Amino acid sequence: MKRCYLTVFPLLAPLSLFAEPTTLEPVTVTSTRMERPLADTPAAVTIVDADSNLRGQPRLQLDESLNQVPGLYLQNRYNFAQGLRLSSRGFGSRSPFGVRGLRINVDGFPETLPDGQSQLDSIDLFAVEQLTVLRGPSSLFYGNATGGVVDITTHSGKTRNDSASVSVIGGSHGLKQANVQTTGRHDQGHHALSLTALDYEGFREQSEVRKYQFTGQAGWDLADTRSITVFLSAMDTPVAQDPGGLTRQQAHQDQRQASRFASRLDAGQQVDQQRLGLHYRDTAFVNGLLNARTFVSQRDFRQQLPFPGSSLIDYSRLFYGARLDYTLPFTVLTLPHRLLLGVDLDRQEDNRGRRSVSPTGNITAITADEEQQASADGIFLQLDSHLSDRFMLTIGGRADRLRMTIDDALLTDGNDSGRREFAENSYSAGLSWQVSPAHTLYTTVSSAFESPTFTELANPSGTGGFNPDLEPQTAMNREVGARGALGDRLFYEAALFRVDVEDEITPYQIAGRTFYQNAGKTRRDGLELGLEHATTDQLTLALSWTWSDFRFQEFFDSQQNVDVSGNRLPGIPQHQLFAQVNWQAESGLFASVESILGSHRYAENTNRTRVGSEWLVNLRGGKAWKLNQQTLTLFAGINNLLDRDYYSNLRINANSDRPVENRGYFEPGPGTTYYSGITLDW
Repeated sequence: MKRCYLTVFPLLAPLSLFAEPTTLEPVTVTSTRMERPLADTPAAVTIVDADSNLRGQPRLQLDESLNQVPGLYLQNRYNFAQGLRLSSRGFGSRSPFGVRGLRINVDGFPETLPDGQSQLDSIDLFAVEQLTVLRGPSSLFYGNATGGVVDITTHSGKTRNDSASVSVIGGSHGLKQANVQTTGRHDQGHHALSLTALDYEGFREQSEVRKYQFTGQAGWDLADTRSITVFLSAMDTPVAQDPGGLTRQQAHQDQRQASRFASRLDAGQQVDQQRLGLHYRDTAFVNGLLNARTFVSQRDFRQQLPFPGSSLIDYSRLFYGARLDYTLPFTVLTLPHRLLLGVDLDRQEDNRGRRSVSPTGNITAITADEEQQASADGIFLQLDSHLSDRFMLTIGGRADRLRMTIDDALLTDGNDSGRREFAENSYSAGLSWQVSPAHTLYTTVSSAFESPTFTELANPSGTGGFNPDLEPQTAMNREVGARGALGDRLFYEAALFRVDVEDEITPYQIAGRTFYQNAGKTRRDGLELGLEHATTDQLTLALSWTWSDFRFQEFFDSQQNVDVSGNRLPGIPQHQLFAQVNWQAESGLFASVESILGSHRYAENTNRTRVGSEWLVNLRGGKAWKLNQQTLTLFAGINNLLDRDYYSNLRINANSDRPVENRGYFEPGPGTTYYSGITLDW
């Protein structure tokens, strides 16, 4: 069992009285910054083995691995210009592009900027080995996030035998993808390299993407306890088109069409990015564990949004920083304890421009030319104290300071320069109880904050600079859960939570451009349940269910001039169900069927536009042959097997200055699609 569930609902605990004793395979959790056993983690965490879950998949987006994680909701798989929209417990659902409200890390290095914005486009799925998802407020561990953490680990030659592989995949709508990779270890050194090329025409008009990615690392053991590893990644996306959102009538007439101006303006983006990282690790530094990381990332970006006006954006970004954390184990009265101390320093520097474009695609004016800078400093402390052999108390705190400045170089309509500074403190306290070797219960309370990003701080008044009325949102999370195994074959997790949010940041649009405001209060009540049953040595069943009751508590939507208190938060279904059957034979044959069901949701704060439930069924399978030192694998798959109509993305509160029937909320997903591939390993 590669995948391990780390949280469980306490009501399942009595079942342990009737289950045979089971000892779970030890698992170390690192996404909480402190490397510690599974049983000592008082949080909702799920670990996903990417190699097994991505087998036979087309590897287009991270949803192929993350759909099974309760509490997550993923959209926008097929619009590569806007990126995969990932939300955890509703945090991040408001983002029109990229990821908000969650911290994204790759090999311990942040993909999340100091202002809180994350991008997933530089992550090579062929290089991913493991994903760890921490759900709920996570400011204690990384700062400036209320939704959680997605911690991604790529292949390393330190943990894998010498190997190499070549993969080729093709499918519907012009899908073509190829990957070559190699890993190995020699004496005190190790390496892992992956190179991927993607060419995809897409289901809708104006949705083509061409992307090339390189992911590599090389490391050396300096001594028995010390090591150093260098990480390098690069991405070039010369084409990533944006088909825009459709009205409901347009989506019913022709799902494949692009929005009115998307094709006319050739909406989409071009982007290239490089990142260099260095990780030093010492497992015996002053009797503790020291991790030191430093990194620098460069990104050049240009995007035409799918509407005329101030819609042509470009920037050149430099993002760099350092991470330092030290864990000291010690003993008091024969009981073990762990102390974690850490410092995070990040800096973001953007040279950003914006131009106004006519309906015919001509540039008519320069509307912005500015330097944006953000610095984030954080210091944190966490203590794990075993009160007995079965009870462990975890307490911690973190102090963050975020400074954001804009220096206006245009000065045509006055000085649009500005400065905002936020200082926030976060804390967490949790108690875990190891009922038996196979069952653990926990309870936790934690606070978190989430600042507006540069994009969200745009001033809707038209006077430039920062929006002076937009403040960070703060969250208070209360949670109980459990994890464990019933017998030798059934593994389970569940978590019951409530998150109260003050000043929730919500979007609205004026003339196609998105702006943001603070809602008064919101409340999130939810239940997350995951089950995995090893029915036989060849057959595994998996099930996850999420219930989400997320509502505005106090909020007057000033743009719609209506009190939406009591309404559901838009974009999130109340029920999500994922079911999967995996089968693998000793002969090399394998097959998987998965079903994804989501209940209805709403497209805007007023809940006027109800979007019906969705049900997708995906099927894949293949066969592997051993050929001396090589393995040849052929595989194929069918997505949306039942050819259901659905929306792969909703643009929340889009075009909110238009009548409801004219708002472009909808991005239709493809019907039944096919793909096949071949992989040669040696």
